[in-house]
Amino acid sequence: MTGYAGHVTSGGPSAVRELDTLTIRKCSVGALDNNAYLLTCRSTGAQLLIDAADDLPRLQTLVAEGGERLDTILTTHQHWDHVRALRGLAEWSGAATAAGADDADALPLAPTRRLEHGDVIDVGAARLEVVQLRGHTPGSVALAYRDPAGHAHLFSGDSLFPGGVGNTSNPGQSFESLYADVLARVFEVYDDATWVYPGHGDDTTLGAERPHLDEWRERGW
Repeated sequence: MTGYAGHVTSGGPSAVRELDTLTIRKCSVGALDNNAYLLTCRSTGAQLLIDAADDLPRLQTLVAEGGERLDTILTTHQHWDHVRALRGLAEWSGAATAAGADDADALPLAPTRRLEHGDVIDVGAARLEVVQLRGHTPGSVALAYRDPAGHAHLFSGDSLFPGGVGNTSNPGQSFESLYADVLARVFEVYDDATWVYPGHGDDTTLGAERPHLDEWRERGW
């Protein structure tokens, strides 16, 4: 991970992390500092983009940084700030689209694939697990990559951030549901070395966050 710190600025250059099988590129788009991630299989050139949030030209540049093709666009959840460039990027690239089944009908573009907890998405030679984390939205999903040569990598959308779970203060959201899923499906499954790539802002690890789980439950957010 030489040179990768997980910090990017909106409109700025991508942060690049090289794994044995995947290259991970992170950039920020829009005024809300939305993160977009491009996963590129190093042996096949297959590519998946996580959250076509905004700024279509910047996302097109991100795709081109990895190669000439985009196979899949995954949307972590239905909120407007994560989907503003979804239709444009799908039409430009011809990529298939995927999202959690319970958020699918709220998207500006019906997904090619509706995801359930435990599904698998292939990016060339890499396999990623779909982790549904209900509470920020009903169909929020994360993607987990268990690197055979290292630790796990979790793309958490707006369900897990440095310092706590995602926002659950609006109607239809549930802290209890999100906390329970994050605990059972993330912290009880993946170890402390797991690197977390959130939907906004800087990265973290499960090891950095685990000591604060009781504090999150106590405060209720």
